[in-house]
Order: sequence, then C-alpha cells, then structure tokens
Amino acid sequence: MRAAIYERYGPPEVVNVREVPTPSAGPGEVLVRVRASTVSSGDWRARSLAMPPGFGPFGRLVFGVTRPRQPILGTELSGVVEAVGENATGFRVGDEVFAFADARMGCHAEFHSIRASGLIARKPAGLSFEQAAALSFGGMTALKFFRRAALARGERVLVNGASGSVGSAAVQLARYFGADVTGVCSAANVELVRGLGAQHVIDYASVDFAATGAQYDVIVDTIGNAPYARVRRSLARGGRLLGVLSGFSDLLLAPLAGRGSGHRVIAGTAPSRVADLQRLAAIAAEGHFTPVIDETFPLERIVDAHRRVETGRKRGSVVVRIAA
Repeated sequence: MRAAIYERYGPPEVVNVREVPTPSAGPGEVLVRVRASTVSSGDWRARSLAMPPGFGPFGRLVFGVTRPRQPILGTELSGVVEAVGENATGFRVGDEVFAFADARMGCHAEFHSIRASGLIARKPAGLSFEQAAALSFGGMTALKFFRRAALARGERVLVNGASGSVGSAAVQLARYFGADVTGVCSAANVELVRGLGAQHVIDYASVDFAATGAQYDVIVDTIGNAPYARVRRSLARGGRLLGVLSGFSDLLLAPLAGRGSGHRVIAGTAPSRVADLQRLAAIAAEGHFTPVIDETFPLERIVDAHRRVETGRKRGSVVVRIAA
C-alpha cells in the first residue's frame, strides 16, 4: 500500500510517499480502506517537534528519542471496512466509517487497522468522506472540554481561535448545546465564524476581548494566548477557562488558578470515548455539526498539506484524499 512516511524530524519535506506492507485485520480488529484523512496540528508537532511552551524536552520522549517511533502520521480517517478480523463485532465489510487513531496515528496510508471496539463509528450518510475525516479531532476535543466544564444551556461562551479545527467545532457544538456564543478570529474569518452560528464575532486585531469588560461563563482558548492571568476579569462568577492549548506552566498551575474567585481552569487531555464519537456522528447527522475544510490535497501532495498547516492560517481542517 501507499503511505506517507517520515523517518526524521524536520520541515514538511521530510515526509514522502512510498510503498509499505499492507496491514491485516487481527483478532478483534477491522481493516479500513482509507478514503481521506487530515493533517492536523498534532501531525505538525510530531513531525517538527514544535511543542507548546515548556513541553520541548518531552517531544522526543513522546514521539521517539532519535527518530520517529511511528513513521506514519495521521490521527483521523474516513473510509470503508475492507476486512473484519476474528471475534470483531459491530462492523461488516463495506460499512462506511470514520475513526480516531489518537496518539497511535498511522492514518496517512491506504489501509489502517483498528480495534472494532475502539474509536470507530459509522460515517454520517450526509457527510462526504472528506468531511467525515475531519469530524473527530476538533469535534472530540471540543466535546470533551465542554463535558468537563459541564456547559449548560443559556451560558455565555467565548471561543478564542474560532476558525480553526477545534474552534470551529466548539462554536457549532456550543450553539447546539444552547449557549450564547462569541467567536474571536481574524477579520478574514468573521463571516465564516458567524455562519457557524456565533451570535457575536470579535476581530482580534481590532478588539482585545479581555479588555472589553464583557464576561463569559466559559472561555475556550484554542490558541494558547489567553492564560488565566489575562482573562480572569472576563470570567463571570463560576466561570471556566478551557485551556485547549496550554503551556507547561499553565498546565501545572491549572488546579490552583481561580481559587478564591469561584473560577476553574480546565487544561490537559482527557480519555477519548467511543460514546463521544458516536454522539458526534449523531449531531452531524442531524445537521448541527459540519466540519470546516480549508483545503483538500491528494496523498501525493501531502508535503503541501503540511506546509499549509504550518502557516497557522488554516480554516478548519486540511484534508488529504487518499483513495478514490
């Protein structure tokens, strides 16, 4: 099969497409013929070792000390079940699915095997394979943070970085949950974010949301430039700051930040659940969540996809089309 391989850390050009052995469906697994995947910020960090502030020393421990431990990147996919392994239940050959490989990666290939009981679900019929490939990374991240924050109907939510993969998902899901949503983005993306359902949109180049005096019940920081010290006056009593992208020091201080003020800072990862993936599929099937696609590249141009992500200017997800 064809796969995008990287054997050393570095710029986008370290990734190249080559032939590698095709995996099989082991016991309890299904083999998926991959139709589409994405190049996410996680792929960019794994390839380049560009870590959030304070996490630099941990990059090689996570991804491989001298060279990449997993040479095939890609955390999410959509495709068609090609084979079903022994004792694997819930799926049949021909099922259209989407899946989240998380830190195991390996989705930038024509085939990918995954546990049938793992993070895999049937693709919503109304979504293309390209859209379905972009469902899980941004959607799962936003959904998990909102669950940890116990987001309630009618609460005021501000999404900092509302046009990215996680941010665009957070805007749509917050609206679905009945929140009053403010999105923060560049002037070029104001109409996009408004179209996703945000009732209010702030151009960060013109207005500092933390200096307006407005208060929010939940602030979602997908950029990493809204630490508690900056936004504490923008949090209402009982407000929660969701640090989707946090530096190491902010992560360590999260349990202490906000004490005495009635605030909470929620940062760090949480386990991914199959139920979350299935819920995302249901919300998408109802028309309440459609992943935003920035650009779509064929597998042969995956280097260009990495370059696009590295600009930091993508809107939603960058998709890689792997099979017709």
